[in-house]
Amino acid sequence: MTAEMVAPAWMHEQITAEVYESWSEEQCAGIEIVDGMVVVSPSASKRHNRLARILANALDAAAGPEWNADTDFDVRLQDVPLTNRRPDVVVYRADTIDITPTRPEHVLLVAEVVSPGSETTDRIVKVDQYAKAGIGFYWRIEQAATGVALVYTYVLDPATKTYRDGDVFTGVLKAAAPFPVEIDLGQI
Repeated sequence: MTAEMVAPAWMHEQITAEVYESWSEEQCAGIEIVDGMVVVSPSASKRHNRLARILANALDAAAGPEWNADTDFDVRLQDVPLTNRRPDVVVYRADTIDITPTRPEHVLLVAEVVSPGSETTDRIVKVDQYAKAGIGFYWRIEQAATGVALVYTYVLDPATKTYRDGDVFTGVLKAAAPFPVEIDLGQI
C-alpha cells in the first residue's frame, strides 16, 4: 500500500495561500500549514478544550472593547512558504474581527495548551514561529501531575525576535501581561 492510497494527494504537496483559501472551513479544521505542508492535529481532549475556553473567556472579559479573545481559528504567520497556525487561544485587535486571514500584527497574545503529542511543538517550535512573526506575548499552559494548571508566560524582545521568560503561575493566573486578569485554572 502506498502513501497515496492512505492519504489524499494534497497531503504530499506544498500548499499555497491561494489553494488553502479555496478550501472550506471543514477542510481547514484540525490542520495547520507549516512551510507549505499540511500538519494534521488530533482532536483535543475535553480537558484541553475546557481549559482553552476558560482562558479565552477570562481574557475576553479582561481585554476591554479594543481586544477580543477566541479559540480555534488560523493565524497566518507567513505567506511563502505558507504557515498557518491555529493557537488554542488568540487575543487579537477587535477592529480586525472581519479581516481574513488574521495576521501577526493583529495579534497581541497566543496561548497553547500542551497535550500529549504536542509537547515539543508547543514548547519549542511554535514559540520560535510566534516570536519570529512578532507576536508580543506567548503563554504555554501545562497540566501538572496534581491536575493544577501551570501557566508559563513569555514576552517578546522585538530586537532579537525571541521571547524572554515571564512569570510562571500555578492554578490562578493574576495580573499578568498584557492586561490585568485573574483566572482560576486550578483542578480542571
